[in-house]
Amino acid sequence: MIKVVRGKPTREELAAALAVVQARAAAAARSPERAPEPPAEWSSPTRIARHRAPSPGPRAWARTYWPG
Repeated sequence: MIKVVRGKPTREELAAALAVVQARAAAAARSPERAPEPPAEWSSPTRIARHRAPSPGPRAWARTYWPG
């Protein structure tokens, strides 16, 4: 359902907007389903932990920061 929130569109304007919405919906229905992309490896906390494990010492708290 389409609802006009502001303004007073003409019949032609509504028809044009509806045609665009229908065309986009039809194109989306025809396109094959794509699997969701896996998250980027650069932001993975396991990548950070693999290379830099915190060790005890005077500045150990500074080495526990994991950028997000």
